Amino acid sequence: MAFYDLIIIGSGALGTFHAYHAARAGKRVLLLEKDNRPQSATVRNFGQVVPSGLSGRWFDYGRRSLELYREIQAEHDLTVRQNGSIYVASDDDEWLLANELFDRRRADQYPCELLSKAQVLTRYPMLQPDYVRGALSFPDEVSVEPDRMIHQLIGYVQAKYNVTYLANAAVVDCQSNYNGAIITLADKTRFQADRVLICSGSEFRLLYPEVFAESGLIVSKLQMLQTTPMPQLVMPGNILTGLTIRRYEAFAECPSFAGIQTPERFADLKKWGIHILFKQATDGSIIIGDSHEYAPATQVDDLGFDTHDFIDDLVLAEARRIVSFPVDQIGRRWAGFYAQTPDEIFEHSVDDHIHIITGIGGKGMSSSAGYAEESVKKLV
Repeated sequence: MAFYDLIIIGSGALGTFHAYHAARAGKRVLLLEKDNRPQSATVRNFGQVVPSGLSGRWFDYGRRSLELYREIQAEHDLTVRQNGSIYVASDDDEWLLANELFDRRRADQYPCELLSKAQVLTRYPMLQPDYVRGALSFPDEVSVEPDRMIHQLIGYVQAKYNVTYLANAAVVDCQSNYNGAIITLADKTRFQADRVLICSGSEFRLLYPEVFAESGLIVSKLQMLQTTPMPQLVMPGNILTGLTIRRYEAFAECPSFAGIQTPERFADLKKWGIHILFKQATDGSIIIGDSHEYAPATQVDDLGFDTHDFIDDLVLAEARRIVSFPVDQIGRRWAGFYAQTPDEIFEHSVDDHIHIITGIGGKGMSSSAGYAEESVKKLV
């Protein structure tokens, strides 16, 4: 039976960055994936690495994550592009919050810039002039291709740090003994380690149903769309909009946020958790979204696996108000699911050898790399 210092169950961003930091520290690491390849939240998002929208320690983890993305990109292509992010304010309330976050981030010594309407339209001519009040820009933020980044990262940790990676390796049992923990795969293969780390989203319910039932995890379902390639369009960076300003936690901590009113025209959008983001993929297509429906993780089946046309219609109607390119040229649609918790992240020690870390929510792409660095120091 093969022995490792650390076995990680789940090869999404959270699990793989734990593998990266542990192996970098000299540990023997086994990384396990139950499917052919990562299938869930890590590959079903925009690929926007935007620490600017985070608050508290997650903003710090996000800053560190940007450094780590750049460090790895210098050695191995993770599809990282430093093309920046922009939050476009559409009215005076959103512009006030943008100015307040500018002051906060400038105090944090995090590079940022306020742009006038004229400056925004010069840099982003695809925006509708009537929509733009001004914008807050973060030039150091990056984009990745979510359906490629994680595969590149897994290849990197294998080649650079000798991480052992097994796909189609569903774990059916995990038990501690006097010398660590033993995990058993569906094919009856067994591995032993000093510690086991479970980073498999809400799937850990199959191993620890009692812990799962008491976890308080919530699953968010997102609807996203992607246009056909538009090579004639050049979108410089991540575009986040007024609805994002009204939603993201960094703006919620600004002094004026509590006094901001929601215009009646946003009622249906708010009901379905819609805020509008745009990100151009390397093939020229534009990812547009997204919406949010919620259910307790214990009742995730209530969310269903289908997408709702009326939600896509709401997203596209607002998108047309913001940009001038043809957002109706849709090439594909999908639903993404991620686990989250009101406690920021779910951390639970089954015992001294087995630990569950999951429920990082929508901040995983932006902050997993930095968070995992600190987490590994505590674990191993």
